[in-house]
Amino acid sequence: MKKVFFIILVVAVGKVYAQDQVPAKLTFKEAVKIGLQNNVLLNQQKNQLEYTQINKTSSMLQLGPTVQAQGSAYRNDGNSFNNQTGEVVNGVIDFVNGSINASMPVFSGMNTLNLYRQAASLNEAQLHFVNRSTQDVIQLVSAQYLVCMLDQELIKINQENVNTQKVQYDQIKEQVNLGSKAEADLANQEYQWRNAELVLVRSRNTFKNDRSTLALTIQVDPSLPFELEPINWDINAVLADSMILDELYATAMDRRSDLKQTENSEKAAHFNYSANKGLYYPTIYAGASYGSRYNYVHGAPNRSFSDQFTQDNTQLSYGFSLTIPIYGGLAVRSQTAFSKVSYENAKLRHKNMEVTIKSDVIRVYQNFNDAKSAYFAAQAQRNAAQISYNMEKERYDLGISDIVQLTTSNQAHVNAQATYQGALYTLMFQRLLIQYAIGTLKFEDIP
Repeated sequence: MKKVFFIILVVAVGKVYAQDQVPAKLTFKEAVKIGLQNNVLLNQQKNQLEYTQINKTSSMLQLGPTVQAQGSAYRNDGNSFNNQTGEVVNGVIDFVNGSINASMPVFSGMNTLNLYRQAASLNEAQLHFVNRSTQDVIQLVSAQYLVCMLDQELIKINQENVNTQKVQYDQIKEQVNLGSKAEADLANQEYQWRNAELVLVRSRNTFKNDRSTLALTIQVDPSLPFELEPINWDINAVLADSMILDELYATAMDRRSDLKQTENSEKAAHFNYSANKGLYYPTIYAGASYGSRYNYVHGAPNRSFSDQFTQDNTQLSYGFSLTIPIYGGLAVRSQTAFSKVSYENAKLRHKNMEVTIKSDVIRVYQNFNDAKSAYFAAQAQRNAAQISYNMEKERYDLGISDIVQLTTSNQAHVNAQATYQGALYTLMFQRLLIQYAIGTLKFEDIP
């Protein structure tokens, strides 16, 4: 019984913890926030950013001296040299050595300095990569959230159509019983009613599938029930927004993080190439070492530990070391050639990114203007379809038109409403894509 109770308690606590990860009613901003917190790629890039920051600091400190302490303790049984007496002793002697060593690069063909510059550029590139990855997540979550919102609007439209078709069916049934309508009209209307129910079921399934995709993107359990809150978006402000293509170009070139990433990656590749070329030059290091050696001869008189370390057993050495590369199997040449190729490829990626950004700006600018026109057209279509359906309904009730004309008018009305909602959400998303394309999209911009 205790085990059963423990299992039930663990399951219950697990469910509570899981439900706390997503609110019962999820707003647009909350969805983006959860997505930013849970996105796997974004978190991986943030971890990589921590490494590049540490590597940058390490590369900077390597420009300065290195200091290390060394110590050892050992016993020698046999012939050994006694520093105190200056003679070879045969017996057991204990030795304790200690020293502090320091070295300082004086000249290394600018290799160390260029490696630091490379690390700094890589850190800057990674910082911009994280920023662009953040915008990628915002854009992806926004797209899927808006798809779900459109699904909900289509469900409302289809539900309203089902209700309308049911009312129409009941009216025709009464008229058939009174003999004022034909049986064929009732059969046709029943089909329209049942078909509307089928469309409603399918639209609900589509919403559930799209909501599961959204849940997967923001890394929450798709089985947890949650509702999506409508977006407080000022459509009039979006329609009134006018943009100049050249200004969008300028903003994108100044703000796009992926462009800045390629710029810094190119710099890093250039510094790496320069660092490898520095390996052809000699290197000069300045160094110093200070230490002492204590020894104890078993069975013989010895000075104390402190006397040996403070009197004539200390040693100080300092100077310079010069290393001249002569032949290394062309390893440096191969390494330098590889870094040169990497640098040339980085320049190509940078140039390609500039062209890509211009293409992105042109595309979203045209799509936004197209979405505006599509919205106005869909709005006019919806109004016309509403008026046409109302007139056709009156004509059918008066017996002037037939059931086929009424059905056609109703389908046009339903399609016009769906088209309008699609145009509305497309316009809102295209406005968000403008910010994404020019690199200004931020979490604070999400309504």
